[in-house]
Formats: sequence, C-alpha cells, structure tokens
Amino acid sequence: MKLYIKEKVFTWGDQFTVKDELGNDKYFVEGEIFSWGKKLHVYDIHHQEVAFIKQEIWTLLPRYHVFCDGQHVAEIKKEFSFIFPRYSIEGLGWQIEGQFLAHDYEITQNGSKIVSITKEWMTWGDSYELDITNKKDEIVALAVVLTIDCVTEASSGASVTVSNN
Repeated sequence: MKLYIKEKVFTWGDQFTVKDELGNDKYFVEGEIFSWGKKLHVYDIHHQEVAFIKQEIWTLLPRYHVFCDGQHVAEIKKEFSFIFPRYSIEGLGWQIEGQFLAHDYEITQNGSKIVSITKEWMTWGDSYELDITNKKDEIVALAVVLTIDCVTEASSGASVTVSNN
C-alpha cells in the first residue's frame, strides 16, 4: 500500500496531508506552533488522533518519542559520530538505511521491508511516497517516517546508513 505526504508551503508550523493511492485524504498531520520542542499530531479522516510525536528537549543530540493510540512505541535519536550522522530506532526492532537528506531510504525488520520512502522531485513543496508492506504497520510506519523527517530537518550531513542494535 502506498501513502503520499504533501507538505504545505507557507504555513505556520508543520502541516501535512497524507493521501492514499487514489488521492483521497487518509491522515492529517499538524505541528504545534508554540511549544517546547517539536510536537506533531497525526489524525485520521474522522479527526481522531492516531499518533503523536514529541521531541525530548534538554538533550545533547536530537531525540523524539513516538506514541500510537496513547502508547509509547518508539524512540528515535541521533547518535554521536565523527564522520556521518547516525540515527537509531529503539522499541520496534526496525533498522534504517539509505539517504535521509535525499528522502530515499528503507526501514526493515530482520531483512524484511516495512516501508520505503522516496521523495518526488519537481513538485511545489515537499512530496514523499511511502510504500508500506503490511497494513498493520501503517500508522507506526507513518509516525516513524515523520519523526525521521523531523530529525533530519534539524540535522545536517550527507548520505548515511543507519541500523538499530
């Protein structure tokens, strides 16, 4: 199944509409404008919150927490490294590799693809395609991808390969 994220241009805070393969609205993502650290809320089409992403402040390196249906499911953090930035996902057993700044990467578990992310070029505002293998991972995968976008947006660097121990 595929989801498409279209970031709105010229808005206060983050706002994304996530569409399905037919172009129908599937999820809405809204950032809090005035908050300590970045916070994103993911709503379904009935405006029920299905995921929440919260940046942990007062840390040396970026760290985010992902909640789905009120349960803490993952922690995504930037790891200390000298050459290339490294990121880890804790709590899901997922690994990441690819080019984060180019928005071209894949998340796997034990070698099986969970989701692949590619950026669509030549569009007004940033647009991304998420190809999710299993419907049961849809909301968590979307939340993790949005979190990775938050981390890479706040970080600089080149292509990286990331894994989770």
